[in-house]
Amino acid sequence: MEIYLARKQGFCSGVASAIEIVEQALAKYGPPLYVYHEIVHNTFVVEYFRKNGVLFVENLRDIPEGGRLVLSAHGVAPSIMEQARNHGFTVIDASCPLVKKVHREAMEFVREGRHVILIGHKGHQEIIGTSGYVPKEKLSIVQTVDDVKALQLSSETPVAYLTQTTLSIDETREIIASLQKKFVNLTGPAQKDICYATQSRQDAVKELAKVCDVILICGSPNSSNSNRLRETGDRAGVPSYIIDSADELNIEWIRGKERVGISSGASVPHCVVRDVIERIRLMFPDSEVKYFKNFEVPDQFPNNP
Repeated sequence: MEIYLARKQGFCSGVASAIEIVEQALAKYGPPLYVYHEIVHNTFVVEYFRKNGVLFVENLRDIPEGGRLVLSAHGVAPSIMEQARNHGFTVIDASCPLVKKVHREAMEFVREGRHVILIGHKGHQEIIGTSGYVPKEKLSIVQTVDDVKALQLSSETPVAYLTQTTLSIDETREIIASLQKKFVNLTGPAQKDICYATQSRQDAVKELAKVCDVILICGSPNSSNSNRLRETGDRAGVPSYIIDSADELNIEWIRGKERVGISSGASVPHCVVRDVIERIRLMFPDSEVKYFKNFEVPDQFPNNP
């Protein structure tokens, strides 16, 4: 059996930055350290920090007065920031820089008097955070072309769209085209604002699909970009499965296969991928790992795995 590793592995820059911020805060203040929501959507990372004194909370009322609070990489609404400061918390912002840029664009579109349409998954923490920068009467959230068709807005309405950063150009192309057909006064972010890490990982999965019989995506079930990677493999006609750890690997998925592809989400440490490779090698001792040209060697997490 041949094991092909997608050329894009390890943390994206936004995730790496957020994790470093938590590590630095722990080193400076010590536990307990509070994080609003999961710092990133990955079970391994969350459990690692939990074991080192980080408490993940969904409600600011669970933090004592004067507590030290880290805001997750997904960003938060300005009302959360205000509440945190009113409670006297030491606030440390680990929001992804690209997410913060989307927040600034949302505020600018509101100042221009535009109705803001967010393209993304309702209920995702990033969309919840970005929504907080737009008055409710000026906000719509769409996930599909059908959602665009159902918008009760005049075609003359000044409209701006923004996208969840964990989507890709491929995913949003049809939705944006539908918006362009529906509204005559439409603007949006420059293409460079789309998260490169998301698109490049999906392109790497398409590369895997050209040579592999099955694709394994390392990622947690609540990770948007990891789930999109699995869907990318499926759309390319290759059976694809998402697993949080090597323990979730089902041997029946790979039995009889000649080439197994492995990719991982942008918040997945490479040690999880290594564990999956070793599990496959235990099942099939003659397995050989193959690397694509321009394979990027990921950072190590934890620092001393």
